[in-house]
Amino acid sequence: MSRTRFYVFGFGALMLFDSWTQICFKLAAGRTGEFSMTFAWLSGALSTPWIYGAIAGYLCAFVTWMTLLKRAPVGPAFAASHLEVVSVLILSRILFGEHISMMQVVGAACIACGIVFLSFSESRHPAGR
Repeated sequence: MSRTRFYVFGFGALMLFDSWTQICFKLAAGRTGEFSMTFAWLSGALSTPWIYGAIAGYLCAFVTWMTLLKRAPVGPAFAASHLEVVSVLILSRILFGEHISMMQVVGAACIACGIVFLSFSESRHPAGR
């Protein structure tokens, strides 16, 4: 597998797992209600299947992230790991009808541009040189 294909597939998987985790947390929060430091709240949180989806998402994201860090330069890899912020923003609009402000759109564009700039700078100056 080529390095580019590995990065695209790997960061796509990381974004998918991270986004899944955040969506599961949102759905779990909708079922458990407002947080309170009680056994009843904790029991309710543990009884929703969405919390287990979030845990599974975190575990898959961790394994994916560790695999990526073996081969990817840390700077661009760390930046690319934040694409999940953009995907969750988009998914929250689609799935939950949440409002997206112009500042959120600008922030998402800045994240995407920063990742592109970092990856271009890394391709010009590969690690180890």
